[in-house]
Amino acid sequence: MDGIHDLGGKQGFGRVDITGGDGAFHERWEGRVFAMVQSAFGAGAFINLDHFRHTIERIDPVAYLEDGYFGRWLGALETALVEAALVEAGQISRRAARPAEPPERFERGDGPMHSGRAVESAPAFAVGQMVRTADHGKPGHTRLPSYARGRKGIIQSLHGGWVFPDTHAHGKGEQPEHLYTVRFSGEELWGADCDDGVEVCLDLFESYLEVM
Repeated sequence: MDGIHDLGGKQGFGRVDITGGDGAFHERWEGRVFAMVQSAFGAGAFINLDHFRHTIERIDPVAYLEDGYFGRWLGALETALVEAALVEAGQISRRAARPAEPPERFERGDGPMHSGRAVESAPAFAVGQMVRTADHGKPGHTRLPSYARGRKGIIQSLHGGWVFPDTHAHGKGEQPEHLYTVRFSGEELWGADCDDGVEVCLDLFESYLEVM
């Protein structure tokens, strides 16, 4: 997945604005969006967590930059509800124009979520081993960020088998793979101008990695 939606690790956006607070939400509407997304999982609008992430990756690029964290969730929710045929296109806009009316209710079900899985093959890599990440992107959803492509790192830990997001998000099955935590130096990721001592750990799937 290439494009503005792969924003992690990018330079040029200034310092991260860390604001305090007693709760998880800055405004009341954010909590409502959180609750609606959970209900949408139960109603089948999102197939799984990876499908939810890929839906976020498909919202308008300008909206992705301007709408904030839960604004992106809301955009993804609107897309998923239409694609799952739970609402019709345009119905959301008409409903937003009448906020005083009681909301419609979803029938809750059992939405599948991300979890560990058994993998028959042994791990291809061991703790302490040097590896290199794949140096190319792919269409659709992936958990390998662009800033970490083609970079050298060290296996920090193993986590067993997990559902593979790259297929799971697109309804192509779980196809579980071994998952590793890989440690990278900041200089390896961002060059010699990176602050001294910076290290980043990423959880990466086996097919993202190759032997050095």
